[in-house]
Amino acid sequence: MNILSAIIVFENLHEVKRLFHWGPIIALTVIGMCSSMAILDSIIWYWPLDTTGGSINFIMLINWTVLILYNYFNAMFVGPGYIPLEWKPENQQDIMYLQFCRLCQGYKAPRSHHCRKCNRCVMKMDHHCPWINNCCGHLNHAYFTSFLLLAPLGCIHAALIFIMTMYTQLYDRISFGWSSVKIDMSAARHIHHPIMPFSIAAFAATLFALGLALGTTIAVGMLFFIQMKVILRNKTSVEAWIEEKAKDRIQYYQTCEDFIFPYDLGSRWKNFKQVFTWSGTPLGDGIEWPVHEKCNQYTLTIEQLKQKHDKRQRSVEYRVVEDYNGACCPLGKGLNTFFRTPCTEEPRIKLTKGETIFATRGTKWWMYGDKVLNEEQAKAGVQIRGWFPRRCVEKCHYDSANNSTNEEKKEQ
Repeated sequence: MNILSAIIVFENLHEVKRLFHWGPIIALTVIGMCSSMAILDSIIWYWPLDTTGGSINFIMLINWTVLILYNYFNAMFVGPGYIPLEWKPENQQDIMYLQFCRLCQGYKAPRSHHCRKCNRCVMKMDHHCPWINNCCGHLNHAYFTSFLLLAPLGCIHAALIFIMTMYTQLYDRISFGWSSVKIDMSAARHIHHPIMPFSIAAFAATLFALGLALGTTIAVGMLFFIQMKVILRNKTSVEAWIEEKAKDRIQYYQTCEDFIFPYDLGSRWKNFKQVFTWSGTPLGDGIEWPVHEKCNQYTLTIEQLKQKHDKRQRSVEYRVVEDYNGACCPLGKGLNTFFRTPCTEEPRIKLTKGETIFATRGTKWWMYGDKVLNEEQAKAGVQIRGWFPRRCVEKCHYDSANNSTNEEKKEQ
């Protein structure tokens, strides 16, 4: 029993560590600054609590803060849900439709993907969000989206408080001349009789909080509309990308396939209810899903296998001709390489002269691919994949991407 208690405590401490990351620190700092300044401005300068409107305004500000933090912490600590380690489908014949995860030593269930940050296969993975330092997936998708809605609404309310505070406090102190505007910050206010003078420091803090509130409204509001767009189609950001690649694959090979996204139930309301429920717990167990009548549980995983095979076929072999230390913005690889580094959290990989890389995509200055590993690393399930500068490699003079030996190496 003591061992079990120790394990639970350790797991709780591990979850608390999520707070000590730049994403939650910045997010909570912005929430704290906007909320505290809005409350202070309301009570001290703009709308005191001795009025009915001031009391209602104060309660609304507190309500926004509580709801935002409730959904934020649930999105962080509830988490997306993970596929059990060494998971296999009940019907062993279904293994042929699934990808195997060497790191989790199990098969990837439909709609799941392995997250490099969480180091687990995530149920219905949408993306890994640095602001909550966790993945957005099956169990916390509703909490995350609710946070994306409530944060802009709370910031809009706070922004109105900031604007009205500055307006009411400065209105009687501005005297207009022919060529100048004079602001007397020391003049006494005679309307609301504030608890303390609205000083230059208070003005600067309110103006800074206003900038944070407006910036958060725009940035987080855009994320909310992106999330709602995929939710109403019962997709995730990853699945939307898979669907686009499916269309490109069919067009490239001129096949007669008719790809139907299997999880769109044909109604936005039905799709909406797959994520948002009155209980707060999403429908389903994270492994089996309701699908379109013309599809089955493995329609999307079969498409993923086709895309993976196509990716191997179209990969190009490169040989490393220049060492690279894995820096995000390397100084010694040219100005274009430095300034045009990929804007992504995907890793950079170290390169040593003489190594072999199978590149699958890239830009003018950077490439993305898999490093060919030795037998011991391959058997251990090691996979080294990421971005590297294009100038560090050169294309092999022979195309061996379709060679059977190289195919085995890439699959490893």
